[in-house]
Amino acid sequence: MAKTLSDIKRSLDGNLGKRLTLKANGGRRKTIERSGILAETYPSVFVIQLDQDENSFERVSYSYADILTATVELRFNDDAASSLAF
Repeated sequence: MAKTLSDIKRSLDGNLGKRLTLKANGGRRKTIERSGILAETYPSVFVIQLDQDENSFERVSYSYADILTATVELRFNDDAASSLAF
């Protein structure tokens, strides 16, 4: 379980190109759930390429702080135990 932003980034770097399910806080008691592929990681943000048949836009990006504050939860589909909800 990562506790710093650099730990979260390293963990995501090891999962580039893998399928995932994203669960994000949409505000006002809304929870957004999407699926896609972890496309890229940058020093401050990561990018998820969304499945086109389910979503109206192609990509979303979030900061590593969103994972740290539990605003965003990632679950990788290849491994049930692999989760980045801290």
